Formats: sequence, C-alpha cells, structure tokens
Amino acid sequence: MKHYDDNFAHNRLPSLDLQPDYVFTDLPQFQHPDMLNCVERLLDYHIQNGHGEAVCLRTFEEEWTYRELFEKANQIAHVLIDDLGLKSGNRVLIRSANNPMMVACWYAILKAGGIVVATMPLLRSKELTTIIDCAEISHVLCDSSLTEEMELVISPFLKRICYYRQAELENLMVGKPKTFVNYHTKSDSIALIGFTSGTTGLPKMTTHFHKDILNICEAFPQYSLQPVANDIFTGSPPLGFTFGLGGLVLFPMYFGASTFLIEKPTPDLLLQAIQNHKVTICFTAPTAWRVLTAKASEYNISSLRKCVSAGETLPLKVWEDWHAATGLKIIDGIGATEMLHIFISSNEENMKPGSTGVAITGYEGKIIDPQGKELPLNTPGRLAVRGITGCKYLNREEKQKEYVANGWNLTGDIFRQDEEGFFWFVARGDDMIISSGYNIAAIEVESVLLTHDDILECAVVGLPDEERGMLVCAHVVLKDKDKATNQLAESIQQWFKEVAAPYKYPRVINFTEALPKTETGKIQRFKLK
Repeated sequence: MKHYDDNFAHNRLPSLDLQPDYVFTDLPQFQHPDMLNCVERLLDYHIQNGHGEAVCLRTFEEEWTYRELFEKANQIAHVLIDDLGLKSGNRVLIRSANNPMMVACWYAILKAGGIVVATMPLLRSKELTTIIDCAEISHVLCDSSLTEEMELVISPFLKRICYYRQAELENLMVGKPKTFVNYHTKSDSIALIGFTSGTTGLPKMTTHFHKDILNICEAFPQYSLQPVANDIFTGSPPLGFTFGLGGLVLFPMYFGASTFLIEKPTPDLLLQAIQNHKVTICFTAPTAWRVLTAKASEYNISSLRKCVSAGETLPLKVWEDWHAATGLKIIDGIGATEMLHIFISSNEENMKPGSTGVAITGYEGKIIDPQGKELPLNTPGRLAVRGITGCKYLNREEKQKEYVANGWNLTGDIFRQDEEGFFWFVARGDDMIISSGYNIAAIEVESVLLTHDDILECAVVGLPDEERGMLVCAHVVLKDKDKATNQLAESIQQWFKEVAAPYKYPRVINFTEALPKTETGKIQRFKLK
C-alpha cells in the first residue's frame, strides 16, 4: 500500500541499509498499529475522552480549549483540500512565530495527509526559497505579519501561499465543517521534514514518521518531567525547531496539559508568564537561563517545578547560579534534529550537576574512536546513540553515511562517560582547539571564564597561528561594557592561569557588545572564527 498520492519524500528516504538500527521498539509504549495518524492521539483523543473543554493553548491575549483547537484544525484541513488543492504527501511550509494558529495549521496539515515543514520566523526570502526548492514545497501557510519576505520567494514548485491572522485563511474557514475524517496514514508515513540549523551550502532535510512523533512523547517527558494534565508549559524555542515543537506542543498535548505561547519571548516576558499564569514547566537555552537567573528575584516564580535546557551544553556555573537563586535544578539534555528530540538527560532524582545525564528510556549511547571502536570509561570520544528514533536524511546519501555508521547515529559531539553511565560534554567535534600539541576544549575555557566576576557571556574559538597551530581566542561580553580595557584583558588572563591549567588560558581576548546567536539561542561560533 502506498503512503501518499505524492511520494516525493518517501521515494528519497535513505535505503534501509543506510538507516540506523532502531532499538527498544519492542517496549509496549513504543509499539504502534500499522495505520496511525499521530494527530488522533495528540488532539482528537482528548475530545473523545471528555477533555475538550480543558484549556490547551494560552497567550497573553487569549485562551483556546482543546475543542476550539480541534475544530479550527479540522476547518483548516478542509480549506487545504477543498480550496488550496492539497494532495496527500504534499509538503506544506508554515511560517510563523509561536501562536495558536500556527499550532492549528500544524495539526491541520497532518489531518489532511500533508507533510509539515515548520520554519523559523526570522528566515529571509533566500533561505525560504532554498527550503522550498529542496523539499519541492507546494503550499505555504504564513502569518500575515510575515508577508514581506514571503512575497519575495520565487519557486517553480510553489502553487499557493495562504495568509492567516485576519486574512484569507480565516475567511476560507468560515462555514467549513468542524469535523474532519483524518487521512489514513501509516505509522511509518513521513509526518514532518526538519531542516538542520547552522549548515553551509545545501541544508539537510531530516524526516520523522508519525510513530516517531508519539515515541518521543513517551521518552523524555516520562523520564524527566512526569507531566500531568494541570501542568502549564512555556519556553522560548520556536516551534520550527524540534526542541520547541516537543516542549511546547507535543509533550503538553500528549498529557492533556496546556502550553503558554509567547511570540517574542524575552526573559522578562517569560518570567511574567510564569508569574501571572502559574507556569510549571519551562524550556529554554543556556544563554537564557543565565539572564533569567539575574532577573528571577523580581518575579514570583514559585509555580515553576521543572526547568529544561537544551540547544547547547549547560555550563555548570549557570546551573549553580539558578539553583542558588531559585532552589530549582535545571534538567540539561542533548537532542538533535536528526533524532527529533532529547535522548540523553537527567531527572531530579538522578542528576549530577555539570553532566548532561544518562541515556533516557528508549535510547542507548556509547563513546567511540574515529574507527568506531568503543572507548574505555572517562575517555573523550565521539558520542554515538541509537534508539526509537534516528537519522533519515532525504536525498543526501553522502551525509547519511557521515551521520550513521554501523547502525549508530553519530552526533558530532565529543563526550566522555563515567562509571555510573553519566555523559559529560567535552566539546563539539569542531570546537576542539589544538594548540602546541595540547587538546583544549572550547567549552572548558568558557566554563572557567564564566566564573569571573566581570564576565556576563563568552564564546571561545581557535585562531590559526603559525607557531602554535591554533590560539585560544575568547570573545567576551562584560557585565559593565565600560570596563573593556587592555588592562582588564591582561588581568583576566592572569586570573585564568591561577584558577585553571595555564596552557588553556585565552591568549587573545576580544571584548564585544553581544555574541552572534541563532533564533534558538545557540551561539554561532562559526561567525566568530
């Protein structure tokens, strides 16, 4: 039986021999029927089980119940098929900040048998055109506040752009039935395509099945969060980023909870939402946790019970400062677009500050050398993982072979594993600085610098040098920008040599107003190099 009328995506999946091994799929929580549309468990299920009047989506301006979201998603699904001519398997791009209509569109596309390609709101027309051409996207649902760049996109594949928020989509929804028969997808039909962040050249398209969407809901949240229906989630990651999709849509809705969406989530707005709306679970990046720590005393955040950090490694100093300020333990985690969500993390009962955590239920990990051989405990090497999800690049066989080897997913991160199974971040594979024969992890230098009283943020990179091979170079944001002098730089260098191994000290210090970051809060070190 075919998956869709339009099998563009399925025809470009890597062959089975190039895909990773899937393990733990025999556990009952990860078993699924052959025919499965994930929307039925995430949304329709709550209507069928008398949970329709519970609040599902919250913002500073409005609240939607599960029933309201269900009915709007059904009406949009009718619009996609009846008015916009969507065929099953067509790729549909969503361009929006985090808001309720974006969530309704996400569900509607899957209900109608489409494949979701959610994007970050700050992407420009050139980046959007690349995505549309790579995935041969035929339809776009776009927030009307983001028309400008969208209108500049020219692609032979694009058939229809439909805007929402007091625009065409709402007009087309009027009078449409509030019920819909979901497209009868298979559990291994592609549900979404995620474009990897920070790539150069052609972006990589990662794919995930309908069963993958439900699998991650039984993995990280069950292990680390233990959500209940009266939990309220919030956070800063965009829904176009799988960290945000899981933390702000999939996880809360799987457990019948609600989510508080903020279109432009500044630290003050996050804290305001937590205080005023009694948020219990918050997802954000390490850079944001640092700023939230400084402001936490200005707000009542006593409702908060779980704090999650991902996107890049969480410095121990940030963990300690937040714990000292609030009594809460930040749950660190590592995930990847290729794996859909977090696969190594901790929970409050099983946590070592400074460690990323252990392989959560549904995953296993190991540390390997360049030849793929497992390394002894406490030896830094490349992190390899496998489990209930895995890398499936479209149309990129050479990249698939780089990411998947011997059935394992190779993340590109350097970790070590201790005797109790905890994984400790050492460096990004491309963030290791080799200077005068010493291997120096950028993250180690950053962790030391962040303990200096004058330093707010920093990012460390290697600079090419004829004599030493590379120099350790620190880009530093000061708490008081007026203090930036050569004397302070020399003082920081001298201090560093006294508190850490002298060979690691930053021989170059550049004071800067701000560090370049992605929309998801990751520091863009390649721009500093």
